[in-house]
Amino acid sequence: MLDCVIIGGGPAGLNAALVMGRTGRKTILFDEDKPRNRVTQESHGFITQDGVKPSEFKKRARTDVQKYPSVSIKEERVEIIEKASGVFRIQTKGGTDYMAKKVLLATGLRDVLPEIPGIQNVYGTSVFSCPFCDGWEMRGKALAVIAENERAFHMGKLLSNWSGDVMVFTNGYQVLDEEKDILARQHVTVVEEKIEVKSKGGQLTSIRLQNGQEIKREAGIVVTDLVQSAPFAEQLGCEITPNGGIKVDSFGRTTVEGVYACGDTSLSTPSQLVIAAAEGNKAAAGVIMDLVEAAFLLEA
Repeated sequence: MLDCVIIGGGPAGLNAALVMGRTGRKTILFDEDKPRNRVTQESHGFITQDGVKPSEFKKRARTDVQKYPSVSIKEERVEIIEKASGVFRIQTKGGTDYMAKKVLLATGLRDVLPEIPGIQNVYGTSVFSCPFCDGWEMRGKALAVIAENERAFHMGKLLSNWSGDVMVFTNGYQVLDEEKDILARQHVTVVEEKIEVKSKGGQLTSIRLQNGQEIKREAGIVVTDLVQSAPFAEQLGCEITPNGGIKVDSFGRTTVEGVYACGDTSLSTPSQLVIAAAEGNKAAAGVIMDLVEAAFLLEA
């Protein structure tokens, strides 16, 4: 019987595994190795790790975790998680079953890009999803915000922190009203025509409008839809928030006893490496506290 199974080997899952290891609890981390940031060249905003390649960060993190003998990492896909009689059965794609007292979901989110011609060619190289992660590298450039919903307003305002030349493209959707005037007062222009993204070697060169006009842009931010990467939370009956995240308390406890979630899965904070790692730490602490409390109840 395992104390905990962690699903997902990103910064949240790895930091949770580190905490579990340092408490000597028998834990398996399952990692399918399909991270959300696989298109990212560098990660930023994490003190001592600023500019690290995601692959190198993961390598270092695994080295830290593997110092602790109670934790193992398996590169397998989990297919089924079932709860019965207060414990969990976890089945992998290979058909192997594991039993665990607790399950920690760190499966993260998946970006769904808008259906705009050319957007795939620049995503992760010159067009990104987080200005806090990549804004510094785009500072002072001619920037584009590509957004098909009301988040265009928020992102247009935010990106102006890094450049005085920001244009918002809504790809034919009329999602802003008086907000256009507010943006215009800070010299942020809104373009509502259908667009195509033009690039060379992954580098954004211009935004082509439906009328044939091309507007030079050098980099930018695209607002993506975010969906859960795995169905386990809903299958287990965890409450989902209106924005699609998993409802958790301050220590990662979901609404289902014994199930925890951390990192991007909760959609409670900006998607940054340092925040995901911190949430993994807190969720693992929640697991440990609950395991200890349960042991004392058994003794009573």
